[in-house]
Amino acid sequence: MPKVPIAFLSVLGVALWVGPAEPAMTDKDKAELATAVSGAKVTLEQGLMVSKKNGKPVSAKFEIENGKPQLSVYIVKDGSKYSEVIVDHTSGEIAKAEPITGGDDLTEAKKQSDGMFRATRELREAVKEAKRDNPGYNAVSVWSEMKDNHSVATVTLVKDSDWKTAVIDLTVYKTLIKE
Repeated sequence: MPKVPIAFLSVLGVALWVGPAEPAMTDKDKAELATAVSGAKVTLEQGLMVSKKNGKPVSAKFEIENGKPQLSVYIVKDGSKYSEVIVDHTSGEIAKAEPITGGDDLTEAKKQSDGMFRATRELREAVKEAKRDNPGYNAVSVWSEMKDNHSVATVTLVKDSDWKTAVIDLTVYKTLIKE
């Protein structure tokens, strides 16, 4: 019987225990969200722009909340105060802003804020670049993270039922990865 190193089994066990944080979207969820995004009068870029009134955007996404579409933007103010700004997807006005004080939302907001550490440009510019490189696609979400000492933005795009992801370097003006 082959011997498997304990270290390998430990790493495998941790990897399996951690698993994905959220279940993947079903085809029905994707279709519903694609319809909401294509029908929204406000773009992700506009939501990012209007949310700047409350702080620096570190992520944004269209989502279906309680059966209704909404545009959620996480922001950071003064380097340590995190909030979720809900932008009305029809008027472009801020519908509400609530502090993020704990749980998974705070963990994600801090991680995304850390992702902006070396950024020389805004998430809004990354979304604009991703859409320019993928004509006809609408931006569904964007979030920041650190990769290889670079601040990068991951932009999720949709056109009809075709979904794409583009990773845009926030420290230079070139696309790193396009799927």
